[in-house]
Amino acid sequence: MPDILGYLTLCDLPVPPHVTTAAKVAPYNARVFLAPYWDEIFTQDSERKQTRAEAEATCAVMRETYTALGYQLTELPRANIATRADFVCAQRVN
Repeated sequence: MPDILGYLTLCDLPVPPHVTTAAKVAPYNARVFLAPYWDEIFTQDSERKQTRAEAEATCAVMRETYTALGYQLTELPRANIATRADFVCAQRVN
């Protein structure tokens, strides 16, 4: 639900009250991993329609949305997949 709220905000569309309510009453884990915009790997193709500017704005609005909902954001490192996976595994809380 937070992503829907974020994309509606990004597109300057009204956020229906039930979307905001759902995002608050059915939260994810308190810690959320954020994959930041990364210019060096950005590519626009048939699957990714966003421009660079839209991708950067998406990252910013998702950061704002999740923060406003009280989530603890942990940014993934700009690194290869194995390093990212190791990073996530190292963040595990028992």
